[in-house]
Amino acid sequence: MQIQPCTVRLKDGREVLLRSPEAADAQALLDYMRVTSGETHFMARYPEECQATVEQETGFIEALTGHPQNFMIVAMLSGELVGGCSVMAVSGHIKTRHRGSLGISVEQKAWGGLGTAMIEAALRQAKENGFTQVELGVFADNDRARYLYRKLGFTEMGCIPKAFCLKDGTYRDEVQMVKFLTD
Repeated sequence: MQIQPCTVRLKDGREVLLRSPEAADAQALLDYMRVTSGETHFMARYPEECQATVEQETGFIEALTGHPQNFMIVAMLSGELVGGCSVMAVSGHIKTRHRGSLGISVEQKAWGGLGTAMIEAALRQAKENGFTQVELGVFADNDRARYLYRKLGFTEMGCIPKAFCLKDGTYRDEVQMVKFLTD
């Protein structure tokens, strides 16, 4: 699914273009995933686990473009890809196709309102695409993200203990959150 491009202004005044990814963005998406995966421990993967090829990433982008419900938003700051937010159907089954799973990451250099803008755009698009609820999982110790999600109307519904095992052998819990898009 393609989204309508729009420009948002960060708290520091910089403008960021939000748009659907294009096949030409494949390498930039891979590079951005490696960066965000290494900036904090709050991502589900480490940089070395981002092993998709440009061809595989191009295929992923093309599949999204043709999907009636799933979509991704990329954030372009001065022509550089610095953020991504997607909503994907939990499954294609009739009983669960109303549920979307949200994922988001933003390079630290673009923090300052971009996450809020991307999630707000994603929630509008998700509702338009027929999702009636959007779900996400977040590291329990990611206070900044949990605050943002609550601010945007997500409710904490549960916790999966020891959901993530870091390289140093420590564990982190995952908080499950949901936002209902129906009035």
